[in-house]
Amino acid sequence: MKKLMAAAAAGVLALAASAVQAQDWPTRPIRIMVGSAPGGGTDAMARAVADRLGPLLKQPVVVENRPGVSNTLAADATAKSSDGHTMVMGVVTAHAIAPHLLKLNYDSNRDLVPVAFVGAVPNVLVVSNSVPADSVQALVKLARQEPGKLNYATSGSGSTQHIAAELFKDAAGVDIAHVPYKGSGPALVDLIGGQVQLSFDTLPSVIGQIKNGKVRALAVTTSKRNPQLPNVPTLAEAGVPGVEMSAWYGIYMPAGASRAVQDKVHDAVNQVLAMPETKTRLDAIGAEITPMTQGQFAQFHAAEYKRFGEVIKKNHIRLD
Repeated sequence: MKKLMAAAAAGVLALAASAVQAQDWPTRPIRIMVGSAPGGGTDAMARAVADRLGPLLKQPVVVENRPGVSNTLAADATAKSSDGHTMVMGVVTAHAIAPHLLKLNYDSNRDLVPVAFVGAVPNVLVVSNSVPADSVQALVKLARQEPGKLNYATSGSGSTQHIAAELFKDAAGVDIAHVPYKGSGPALVDLIGGQVQLSFDTLPSVIGQIKNGKVRALAVTTSKRNPQLPNVPTLAEAGVPGVEMSAWYGIYMPAGASRAVQDKVHDAVNQVLAMPETKTRLDAIGAEITPMTQGQFAQFHAAEYKRFGEVIKKNHIRLD
């Protein structure tokens, strides 16, 4: 009984200490790490949150880009952080896909904790204006006529763009070559320039270039059309069913962050997402905001981790 009482007392003290820590936190500027280059979808989501988060937490919130290795460099830096003021704008690539393809220096399920879900966006099949195809079926026909000649750009090996393209290759029966970049920004530059012919990029990365006519959207990879592109069919509608992909984003913190601090960040991020100006900003890039409790986000993370493990194994997807 004495041991039980001592354990209970220790638990109460730990909770009290955690609450005090949360009251004092943050004590200096906060970093939101981003695993891709400026201009990409992850960067856009991070900045939409960071711009409003600082005033709520009463400290500057700085976005730091650390592109490369399937968005995992930023996650790795966050997992190893001990300053209590570093978090990462997590993306499906780093947290549910890369662990099945790469030997990482951190454990996505052990060293990082999902804190606040932000939202999801579709991937979009876009082609360079130099490609003589105005529909998915025309693109499939062209690819079959010239096997291996068409190149598809991605923000990196193991990205949602990579997985979507590999699923498309299998479903459409085409041979197209992978050209990985360090982020959507540089990939899009070469797509516009015609050095690569197509991409399955995320909508926030390409929506501006689609609307100004610098690239053409042929299909979205979700089960329904996106309000920002109402005239663009889904891949299933375009005759290539079985390819569904979207990119989701959420704030992850080091597992060592106290629960009280996690709660504080979760509440603040959700306040930002509820602001009309944030919703307008995210709507403009085709993002769907889906509020979740922290527990729901943890369950979602686990389900996506399992799903992509099965997709990668079933389709024999490997890094280039």
